Order: sequence, then structure tokens, then C-alpha cells
Amino acid sequence: MSTIAPPANAVANDAHWADKLERLRNRARPTLKLTICDDHAAKAALATAQYAERRIKEQAEQDPASAEAKKAVRTAAAEVKKAQQAVDDASIVLTFQALERTALDDLKKAHPPTEEQAEDGFDFNLQTLGPALIAASSTDGLTVEDATVFLETWSDAEAGALFQAAWDVQHESRMDLGKG
Repeated sequence: MSTIAPPANAVANDAHWADKLERLRNRARPTLKLTICDDHAAKAALATAQYAERRIKEQAEQDPASAEAKKAVRTAAAEVKKAQQAVDDASIVLTFQALERTALDDLKKAHPPTEEQAEDGFDFNLQTLGPALIAASSTDGLTVEDATVFLETWSDAEAGALFQAAWDVQHESRMDLGKG
């Protein structure tokens, strides 16, 4: 990659321009995690522990100097941590990373819409793009075949969440316009 000298006025206005430019060039693409937990008992136990912790904290606020209340808050927090660990242990976490923009564009072009989809305004075939996008953006090594099976056999909501995770990470923005 050729290094282009920053504009003189940029350097004059920002002595750290070279460092800033280097950071911009080395940004990692966004990632997004999809957590799947089939252990309903573990999820219910976590919800119960979180509810109890909120109630105990509310009660402790009534008497903030109480050693007993402080101990109850610590105990409740420990219960939440334990319940969260049980959910984490029972969960499957899939990670997706945004593709480079040109790779996403190429992937969309490789999955042109059907005639009917084009008439409906679609730029790509969602049915064929879905598995390919999931596989391409998966950092866990999901294949197109894996994604196809999951999209065809999981419930509508779960298949939708799987596709949505792969799609959303492509549109993740970590910028804040107008700040500063």
C-alpha cells in the first residue's frame, strides 16, 4: 500500500494526523455475536436471580448504612453471577464479522434476484444470499451447507435471528456524526 502524505493543512490543524490515519487504516471490521441457549431452566433461574437482585437493591436503598442490607446485595449479586455462568455454559455463541464492502457487493451480485423478486424491488435473491452471507461472515467456520440446514429446519424466528445477525453486522456503524 502506498503511503500518501497527509494534506499540509490537516497536519497543521492536527499534530497527531499520522497516528490518526494509521488507526483508521488498522480498524477491525465490526463483529456481532448471536447467543443460543436451549436450557430454559438456566434462563429462568437467571431471570429470577436478576429480579431478586433488583428487589434487594431497592430495599437496601432504604437503609444504605445497614450491614445486613449490604450483605444481602452481595449475596444477590453472587447469585446472579452464578446463574449467568450457568447460562453461559449452556449457550452456543456464534460470531459474525462484517465483510469488506466490495466482498459484500460481490456476494450480492453472485445472488441476483429472481424475476419476481426484481419486480418487487429486490437487488438480490434472499433465499440464496442468506446461507452464503452467513457462511462468509461466520468466524466459527459455518458452511453454506450448515447455514442452509439451519435456515430450513430451525423455527422461523430462530432462522430469522441467524440471518439477521449475519446481515446486521454488515450494516453496523461505530461512528458518531457531529460529535466533538
